[in-house]
Amino acid sequence: MSLPGADRREVQGPSPVSGGGNGVAVASDLNRLAIVASNQSTSQRLRLNPNKDHKPDSYEDLQLDFSPSIFSSLERYLPPTMLALPRDDKVKFMKDILLKYLPHGERNRVQKHREYRQKIISNYQPLHREIYTMHPQTFFVPSFLKAINDNSEESFRSIMSEPSPGVFTFEMIQPRFCELLLSEVENFEKWVNEAKFRIMRPNTMNKYGAVLDDFGLETMLDKLMEGYIRPISKVFFQEVGGSTLDSHHGFVVEYGKDRDVDLGFHVDDSEVTLNVCLGKQFSGGELFFRGTRCDKHVNTGSQSELLAHV
Repeated sequence: MSLPGADRREVQGPSPVSGGGNGVAVASDLNRLAIVASNQSTSQRLRLNPNKDHKPDSYEDLQLDFSPSIFSSLERYLPPTMLALPRDDKVKFMKDILLKYLPHGERNRVQKHREYRQKIISNYQPLHREIYTMHPQTFFVPSFLKAINDNSEESFRSIMSEPSPGVFTFEMIQPRFCELLLSEVENFEKWVNEAKFRIMRPNTMNKYGAVLDDFGLETMLDKLMEGYIRPISKVFFQEVGGSTLDSHHGFVVEYGKDRDVDLGFHVDDSEVTLNVCLGKQFSGGELFFRGTRCDKHVNTGSQSELLAHV
């Protein structure tokens, strides 16, 4: 995991995670949401502080313009008079607020991306449906699950090393899950090629890879973030909203011959980044973390002499 704004370099795929298997990167853009409605009557204004005792509804079964976890988070800010209303009424109220504060161009982008994603999900047939639902016992190694269940800084540090301030490494994913996820990604890419379907790449820097959320894994990754990343970020990244992470951007990228061979110096657009090594046999894969943002940390081209193994 990396502190938001940490400058880093990736070369020929992420470095292996001990016991976790294999070489591709999964990253999460995890953002904090705090919106206050100013044009509503007093009884319909959002709360200034969240109602932490309120258990919000689940919105994962709905087709929404925004991540379901955003609605669950925003529900805690609803005025007391609205908390007992039917879920559909709360959705409409929250959606109106979110759309009001979204620029017109962004609304169009969100709508087009929703249509794009729905077209994929309607036509793509998953190969390993078991990875589309969170199964902690088969996804995670026992040491990681124990640390999460104990839920303390001491338990987290017991499985971690900190090679650089704000950068933590630890065993997390079962090798079998890595194999299934890689197989699913390969199956998706095969479908893309056969269907001649043009997909959006994970970011502006990588030419090879896929966005996991776009072919059905969004709900599972939401569970991953909420139940297994947020407890850790709450402890180690509190100062940047680690306890209120409520959205993500999950993707894989590919490195190798006839693929991307490196990733230049850059700053992640996230509060917290989780890199998971999924690759098969490979060499290289070093990561270089230069620190949090400052005048010296700007985008550069690739320079092999800057590499350091993490």
